[in-house]
Amino acid sequence: MGMGGAMDEAGPSSRARAMSGGAAGTSLPEPLGFVPPGDDPPRDEKETRKLRKWRKMLERATTHDQWKAALSQPGFRKKFTMRNRKGVPDELRGIVWPLVSGGRELLLRNPGVYERLMLFESSASELDIVRDLNRTFPGHVYYAQRHGPGQRSLYNVLKAYSVFDRSVGYVQGMGFVTGVLLLYMCEEDAFWTLVALLKGAHHVPMEGMYQEGLPLLQRYLYQFDGLVEHFLPRLCQHLRQENIVPTMYCSQWFITVFSYTLPFGCLLRVWDIFIHEGMRVVFAIGLELLRCEEEDLLGLKFENLVQALSGKRNAVPKAHASLDDFLRKAMTWNIKKKLRELDEAYEGERG
Repeated sequence: MGMGGAMDEAGPSSRARAMSGGAAGTSLPEPLGFVPPGDDPPRDEKETRKLRKWRKMLERATTHDQWKAALSQPGFRKKFTMRNRKGVPDELRGIVWPLVSGGRELLLRNPGVYERLMLFESSASELDIVRDLNRTFPGHVYYAQRHGPGQRSLYNVLKAYSVFDRSVGYVQGMGFVTGVLLLYMCEEDAFWTLVALLKGAHHVPMEGMYQEGLPLLQRYLYQFDGLVEHFLPRLCQHLRQENIVPTMYCSQWFITVFSYTLPFGCLLRVWDIFIHEGMRVVFAIGLELLRCEEEDLLGLKFENLVQALSGKRNAVPKAHASLDDFLRKAMTWNIKKKLRELDEAYEGERG
């Protein structure tokens, strides 16, 4: 199947808002793309004020270097972090994510590179990428059509990255990460934002989760197991009695940054925080999920337990009244010191 050609792309906001079940040219979408068609709800005054505040804040810094300078000011950083945890307006994610991650700056510094990688280079991963296209967000209208525009854009970006960094090439979980990005930005922005995330323009590089042997993932699983043992000892004991290890249920949490696991509206809010605050968010969200589900999990045996732990969540945990409440609680987990201790212990065991 030849998918290497460039696509005439729909605008990113229309992709993020694509309706399920409609052909090209149907009415514009509801933001998440998984729900039935219907009229877009009117924007209330609260959302309008929120959008206005975000636009005013973004006027302060239009490049990643300016953004880093602004974030170096404690007052601005605290204000942005609080506002970001409340959610980026859907219309602005395609601006905010590349800006905050450093992807936009990489794009500006490397004109023409994405086009060359995508059009004129070949990759040993091309067949693997094509094989996995139908497995990436099959329930979302943008990716549901076989060989459709969503799958073609996904192929283009993943193929380009597999050429850009042949030491990583392509791993299936990268498709979900890229799939989220493409809902909000063009291929070139999505590619360079992926580069920024994997190469560590703003945070610890993610590429170690996809390299041969998955070295960074092994480290993260060790740390997460230690966090569960420390903060949720009853659940930890039960999991060990049932011979369940983190590899069985939370590898995909890290590899896809919950793209396979959380309801889409929740996922986007988690990504808003993740882009700014890094992988610590995955640890915090994972712990809060387990805390909320602990009593139910304690009553399950091996097979059902693995299924419950690794399965897709269809709603915010019932222990929380709202998505805001869930995220607010998750971000109160004080894990920085423990993560550092576990990292040192992991190095000690390996050394």
